Amino acid sequence: MSTGKNILELKNISKTFPGVVALKNVDFSIRQGEVHALLGENGAGKSTLIKIISGYHQPDPGGELFVDGEPVVFKNPRDAILSSISTIYQELTLCPAMTVAENLVLDKQDMFAGFRLRNKDFREVAVKILNDLGQSDIDPDSMICDLAIAQQQVVEIAKAVASDAKVILMDEPTSSLSESDADKLMNIIKGLRTRGVSVIYISHRLHEIDKIADRITVLRDGEWVGTVNNEDVTESDLVAMMVGRE
Repeated sequence: MSTGKNILELKNISKTFPGVVALKNVDFSIRQGEVHALLGENGAGKSTLIKIISGYHQPDPGGELFVDGEPVVFKNPRDAILSSISTIYQELTLCPAMTVAENLVLDKQDMFAGFRLRNKDFREVAVKILNDLGQSDIDPDSMICDLAIAQQQVVEIAKAVASDAKVILMDEPTSSLSESDADKLMNIIKGLRTRGVSVIYISHRLHEIDKIADRITVLRDGEWVGTVNNEDVTESDLVAMMVGRE
């Protein structure tokens, strides 16, 4: 449940590539325990903003990022992870030749430098997290390559939880899921919100946004159009914001 406190805030974010202005003076914030949807047509700047938050790109001079009110600079994705920000892309980043349990602790290895964790330790971590997510049917000893796509998606989320993520970015997470699997994902996200985890959710499926989002930010042509409460807008309103006309 949202506390009203900003867990992550971006101010005056611009990003220029050779011949292209991808973002121009964009502000964005997400509160603790909030699901904040990011909308926009292709080329609106959503992916660039996500890559700045996750440390793959750095903003142009003048742009600022804050985590828990403190200024931060992400020089690489590892910096973002260390600031409790995890990103789940459309192309999943799991190691297919490893088990569910082993994948869940990959980002925590630095914390265990100096000694080797046993398989039992991996498994105990995995069982607890999967149970907390309501996904006890996933065997922590299963190889990732043997899981269905929907199950792999759950493991990605569990991996973010295992890294103690305060903010989880999800880029079109239901693009390869069936409607029933997408509904299950919605329930997992609601559970994360209840636990105080913040989720930045990118999707073109407006009915999903209506189900899950607390607030919605719309980008168009690399610029901020507006941030609205989900309960205050219709799908038609959002489409008009995205395309710039009624």
